[in-house]
Amino acid sequence: MASVPSEYVPAAVVSPEEVREHRRSYLGFERMVAFSALHIALAWACLALAFIGHAPVVAFLLGVGGSLVTIAAFVIYGASHDA
Repeated sequence: MASVPSEYVPAAVVSPEEVREHRRSYLGFERMVAFSALHIALAWACLALAFIGHAPVVAFLLGVGGSLVTIAAFVIYGASHDA
């Protein structure tokens, strides 16, 4: 029989409140990672548009507008989907 680590806690001992808190923090972290990835992709696209595409004004407007839309979308989505 395999030995059980000393920090193992059976599922019956974990309260539903702890499970809800863990799930909430996990989903918050997941949203933060998704926002970071999207914002990095937006920044790279704007840099490519500005330097390779020779359209710095369009890239600036896309970057500022895209950042504001991304922030607003994540705030609205986070407020409506909190568990």
